[in-house]
Amino acid sequence: MKIPKRIANTLIQALKGGVVPRVGLSYITVGREPEIRALLRDVEIIADGGATFRFICGKYGSGKSFLLQTIRNYVMDKNFVVVDADLSPERRLQGTKGQGLATYKELMQNMSTKTRPEGGALPLVLDRWISSVQSQVAIESGLAVDTEAFTKQVEQKIFAVIQELNGMVHGFDFARLLTLYYRAYVNGDEETKARGIRWFRGEYTTKTEAKRDLGVQVIITDDDWYEYLKLFASFLKGAGYAGLLVLIDELVNIYKIPNAITRQYNYEKILTMYNDTLQGKARYLGVILSGTPQCIEDTRRGVYSYEALRSRLTEGRFSREDTRDLLAPIIRLSPLTNEEMLILVEKLADIHAQLFGYEPRLTQDDLMTFIRIEYARVGADSHITPREIIRDFIELLDILFQNPALCVTELMNSEEFSYAKTPLEEQAAGTLGDYAEFTL
Repeated sequence: MKIPKRIANTLIQALKGGVVPRVGLSYITVGREPEIRALLRDVEIIADGGATFRFICGKYGSGKSFLLQTIRNYVMDKNFVVVDADLSPERRLQGTKGQGLATYKELMQNMSTKTRPEGGALPLVLDRWISSVQSQVAIESGLAVDTEAFTKQVEQKIFAVIQELNGMVHGFDFARLLTLYYRAYVNGDEETKARGIRWFRGEYTTKTEAKRDLGVQVIITDDDWYEYLKLFASFLKGAGYAGLLVLIDELVNIYKIPNAITRQYNYEKILTMYNDTLQGKARYLGVILSGTPQCIEDTRRGVYSYEALRSRLTEGRFSREDTRDLLAPIIRLSPLTNEEMLILVEKLADIHAQLFGYEPRLTQDDLMTFIRIEYARVGADSHITPREIIRDFIELLDILFQNPALCVTELMNSEEFSYAKTPLEEQAAGTLGDYAEFTL
């Protein structure tokens, strides 16, 4: 397979650094067919006017973020709008210092479409909506674009979309800002358009400032930002998109909140989102949260510590490791098989050779030996993940490329490959960070 050098470089460098690349995932996707099928079924429900909510559960390095990015790229090709954010100490779902609003701002900043996959697509979405309505009216009516009759027909179609939002919570205010943006677009008022974008992104901090700039006395706050996500989902459908998918990673940052009451407020926000999507209060909206098994299942600090969520999410009596219910709210990632990892390293070896322009040195037997050594290391059965294996393999490829005379077999059988790090060693190496204090 031929891969553009820019994408090949992004893949290799990102994977070696232990992060998931945002481009080129189709070249290295291996396994996860059942999980992907389950999520694609959700996509169909969203496009049909429904709403879905999922947790992706897996330990660090197991492929949670990879699965999220794979779904992200797929739905953008299906004309969805995607917003994504990683939680952090400064970004939560609820907080006393604007941490919930900070998450909303990050989501809006990362708004992506097929034509703007890198994020920052909000202005493009709004302008595309208005220009598409103008094009549709021009085709259907045959009127000249500079006539008053043409302008009136465009306004009728614009206001028809806006009118549907008025019945939703905060819908009137949202519709009013859309109207302001439309009129600024028509009049070529770039300053008002920029202010409108600021408002939609939740960047106004006081009502006084919003009233001065836009004439409105409402702003998006830490308490109601989720309601505006629901409004965006309905608006995007009216604007010609299939729906809105919300991806929120690093749920462990809620688990690490030291204050129990603050954690409960965050879990209460999750419950609100969960109930809205499953009860039909939201439309054209999908929400996926991603976290480790401990941050979800720990009954002292995790999601399960909030009884209303635990009772809704706990598996039934019939679910087993070999018969998982992938229609349940929580999708638990099983480890990739040895065969799937072999296919993955084979793909990576080919990409690496293309990137640096050399004939691949590793044979099929070498690849099988590498996988066998990795899974035979002490502690591999409980601690090793695809992230560690991929990082080791790319390091191996880099060393062999830079040292052509080095013997492959000798390198792979060296002492450094003899064991997998335990959690204590990972903590000492700084790879688990603050998470370690809750696992030991």
